[in-house]
Amino acid sequence: MDKQDLAAASASGGQRWELTHEALECFLKSLGPDRDSAGARYLEVHRNLARFFEWRGCPAPEDHADEVITRVAKRLAEGELIRDPATYAIGVARFLLLEIQKNLEKERRIAAAQPEVQPAATDSQNLEHRAECLQLCLDKLSPGNRELILQYYEGETSVKIENRKRLTEKLHLTVSTLRMRALRIRESLLQCVENCTS
Repeated sequence: MDKQDLAAASASGGQRWELTHEALECFLKSLGPDRDSAGARYLEVHRNLARFFEWRGCPAPEDHADEVITRVAKRLAEGELIRDPATYAIGVARFLLLEIQKNLEKERRIAAAQPEVQPAATDSQNLEHRAECLQLCLDKLSPGNRELILQYYEGETSVKIENRKRLTEKLHLTVSTLRMRALRIRESLLQCVENCTS
């Protein structure tokens, strides 16, 4: 996800449950007895989920994998007993896939029913303004946080996985800590962009 994608994501503004540190900790504890084994299992689960969506032709499979993990972590944080979170996550992924396909079909029907019109200049101006706001907000970050968030979302699938692996090694962080840090930076960026555009 590059700067344009982040701007577009903030433009959609869908309200959904955000992964908390406590929920992520619950998820990691359910994967292994210690941080190292849990982190390795987390990477494996995330990789399998991303492949699941990629093989079914979904756009942004990494983001869908994140969403599945968020949903499973939420259930665990709410006290639901899940014996095998990896298997459970695949079940959640199947439901999410149905949601994605349903939404894509709905969008296709709406697009087919509407006469083709040129996008209004204001739409591109709004997106341009959001991109400018995002750049301003990125400039306000510390150099370390700016580098982290740009590298965290850079590239597609395998490139993104490699980038994140390099970041964990470079910053001496666990996968979960890196993800939480990236989520916090992203949230502050999105809030900054909202303030800038309103």
